[in-house]
Amino acid sequence: MPGSPIQLGVIGRPHGVRGLVRVTSHTADPAALTAYGPLSDGGKRQFVLRWKGEGIAEVAELVDGVPVKIADRTAAEKLTNIRLFIDRAALPPPEEADEFYLADLIGLPTYDESGAIVGSVGTVHDYGAGVSLEIVRPAGAPLVVPFTQACVPVVDIQGGRIVVAPPDEIEVSPDEGARGIEDALAS
Repeated sequence: MPGSPIQLGVIGRPHGVRGLVRVTSHTADPAALTAYGPLSDGGKRQFVLRWKGEGIAEVAELVDGVPVKIADRTAAEKLTNIRLFIDRAALPPPEEADEFYLADLIGLPTYDESGAIVGSVGTVHDYGAGVSLEIVRPAGAPLVVPFTQACVPVVDIQGGRIVVAPPDEIEVSPDEGARGIEDALAS
């Protein structure tokens, strides 16, 4: 999925008076966040981080390719809650065949266990208590299912499909709009 931004972290509140900030890293090794080079805010702004302690970083904003260090608390406060992104193409490929990035799931069609189309993954949610998939359906409200082995028994990135088996508490009624997705996939 080249060209799609992947969130790797977020700038938190300032730390001290010299422009340092707290940073939450979403990388497997939190210290690896700085290894990806400049990070963007998802738009045009780019930042370079340098760790000063565990979860504490010095930030420089790239202005015309030149790093401009954030040097005081007031400037650091303006960065609070800026999400930090890297282009998907800059990430290494998954190491094993059954590994994937959660962002790679977005857009994949989803099927129930009988093979009927349910919809497609619109969003992957991760609020810290576990990942869930939001499945966009052609008719009706989106379906949100926990991303567990029981509810998502098959993830086939290469084959371009996901099988979902929502818990009994989640009612999934077949809708006629699913034919539109099947037709689009066939063409």
